[in-house]
Amino acid sequence: MPAKRDYYEVLGVERTAPAPDIKRAYRKAAMQWHPDRNPGNPEAEERFKEAAEAFEVLSDDNKRRLYDQYGHEGPSRAGFSGFQGTDEIFSRFSDLFGDLFGNLGFGGRRDGPQRGGDLKTRVVIPFAEAVSGVERELTVQRREACDDCNGSGAAPGTRPQTCSQCGGHGQVIHRQGFFTIQTTCPRCQGQGSMITSPCKTCSGTGAVQREATLKVNIPAGVDDGQTLRIPGRGMAGVKGGPPGNLYVEVAVQPDERFQRDEYDVHSKVTISMVQAALGCTVKAATLSGDIDLELEAGTQPNHVITRKGKGVPVIGGRGFGDHHIHVEVTVPTKLSGDQEDLLRELAELGGESVAEPKKGFFSSLRRRKRGC
Repeated sequence: MPAKRDYYEVLGVERTAPAPDIKRAYRKAAMQWHPDRNPGNPEAEERFKEAAEAFEVLSDDNKRRLYDQYGHEGPSRAGFSGFQGTDEIFSRFSDLFGDLFGNLGFGGRRDGPQRGGDLKTRVVIPFAEAVSGVERELTVQRREACDDCNGSGAAPGTRPQTCSQCGGHGQVIHRQGFFTIQTTCPRCQGQGSMITSPCKTCSGTGAVQREATLKVNIPAGVDDGQTLRIPGRGMAGVKGGPPGNLYVEVAVQPDERFQRDEYDVHSKVTISMVQAALGCTVKAATLSGDIDLELEAGTQPNHVITRKGKGVPVIGGRGFGDHHIHVEVTVPTKLSGDQEDLLRELAELGGESVAEPKKGFFSSLRRRKRGC
């Protein structure tokens, strides 16, 4: 497949272009490549989709920021990965298309099947499942195609009839002198057809409200706040049109052992100053379980050990982040008498100057006992 073009290039705007300039540029591109102006032209349809995708991203502050930072992979972090077809575009920008094309003799929503609406839900998962990926069952309320009429809205054994007033076009034309005015057909309300015998189950709407249980695969590496787009799992389409999409917002419960930064993970181990000086082996938490971590003698406070490729998997299977283990060295705030004496002897051997010991009966007795 050819590489995607830069969205700013698609719309012909600068990277610093404000929102009004982006909308004007999309208006120009959409009018040029609109399918009704280019019937039977697959290249024009692809350009139309390309422009809609660019506008969807650049007109949204969050998606635009992600695109500027990560390129074409960025908007997927906000749940957007392109449009499936022109019907989805017409549904997404129905108000905008009415504004842009309403007076030009062709519209955004065309007669016939229409794409169903989108659904949004939320799922909460533990940090470990965000790292490894998980399959979850979600329950949503949605409109689904009526089984009795197969989504047509017409009673079994019948079908919608072509509107006699507009001939199935959904629009009627009025001529007044030199002017031609096109308006929505008042008889069929722009549908182009009429249901004379509506289905009793769905009252002619073609859809019924149901509770649906869906299995959703949450990919390894998903982050808190990301939205997954599940194509075709939203509301049922109108008049046999395709269903909408399901958007799943993922909330990740924190794990006190780890701090995530993009696909890298940070954690810490705590050792004493004696362990730091002499070296030791400590237990360290990792994404795959605890390990024995060997620290060399002379390990300094805030030392960082980086385990390459042991972080969070990158969504899409393109590698892993790193795991950074921070070493925290603790200094005792309270010493026993023997501990203090040993440290003073160590300081004396090293020629280091330290504070004088506090005077008292027990400290004097201890020094006499040690021959000081």
